[in-house]
Amino acid sequence: MKIARIEAIPYAIAYRKPLVFASGEVHAAEHVLVRVHTDDGVVGTADAPPRPFTYGETQASVRSIIADHFAPAIDGVGILEREVVHARLNRTVGNPVAKAAVDMAIWDAIGQTLGTSVNELLGGFTDRMRVSHMIGFAPPEAMVSEAEQIRARYGITTFKVKVGRQPYRLDVEACRALRTAMPDVEIYIDGNRGWTPSEAVRALREMADLDLAFAEELCPADDVLGRRWLVQHSAVPMYADESVPTPADVTRELLAGAATGIAIKTSRTGFTYSQRILGQCEGMGVEVYLGNQIDTQLGSLCAAAFGAAHRLTARRPAELSNYLDMSDDLLAEPLVIKDGELRVRQGPGLGIAIDEQKLAHYRTDS
Repeated sequence: MKIARIEAIPYAIAYRKPLVFASGEVHAAEHVLVRVHTDDGVVGTADAPPRPFTYGETQASVRSIIADHFAPAIDGVGILEREVVHARLNRTVGNPVAKAAVDMAIWDAIGQTLGTSVNELLGGFTDRMRVSHMIGFAPPEAMVSEAEQIRARYGITTFKVKVGRQPYRLDVEACRALRTAMPDVEIYIDGNRGWTPSEAVRALREMADLDLAFAEELCPADDVLGRRWLVQHSAVPMYADESVPTPADVTRELLAGAATGIAIKTSRTGFTYSQRILGQCEGMGVEVYLGNQIDTQLGSLCAAAFGAAHRLTARRPAELSNYLDMSDDLLAEPLVIKDGELRVRQGPGLGIAIDEQKLAHYRTDS
């Protein structure tokens, strides 16, 4: 049960329409499929979604750090020796998405080796997650139309609305249109660091009657005083996302009063560090929700396995549906969202089966 080889396979799958938000836009899933091979023939699999406008990682950098640094560092290490693995990965600073994918692939290999699902290994709280859908920048009527179609087809009743545009009233208008058209759904907003604190406060005041569940990362992650001021002047709970990529960042944001809730993303912190962040928040009485890195079906499958494993993450709908905007995917058996829920795959590991023909078609290194 030792690590024998790691593959980092780049691939690209176009989106049917780009997802546009304050910090960038995504036209294709230019990701890296990570496979951890053990010496007894087990293969653990995960997905690495580089986000250069958020963490600085690119498809090329993820491939390079895994092939040139991580693979040699953990070659021959037992898959159960996760502390050894992370001690060696953490000799290299940053690279959160690459580290997360290696971690999740190892968990997949552990589950397959033990004949147990990763969901059960992590906690096994439930076998399904309620789903939240993320809506990017568009004219208000287009955003309303998308939300209505998603609710009608998949039964989803919770929506994240991307905000952070200039002027901010564009976003206020869009949120008001959504609330008017769908008075019974849950809405929360995500600014992707697009507003200043004063713009955020003014926008929230204009949306005070829209019953927003919470707001995420409305202003720059490094605006320490501004973020604290925003929390003090807002009646809407403030969740941290890009500002909390590590457990230490979570501690600083919470103790500084710069956030009242935390977004956990398995594609950013894997399973191991996501559990540590979850434990921090649970111990401090802080609410969490499971976010999305514009994940593929593979990434969403991993997130669902983690979210359903824990009581705290299973309380809220998780962002598991943005793969619906992709033109294709690598999973041999597609995910299914029904009645607003996504069931976790059963069986050993994560239950991942890659369509090898599709991988051969979409990979970009051959």
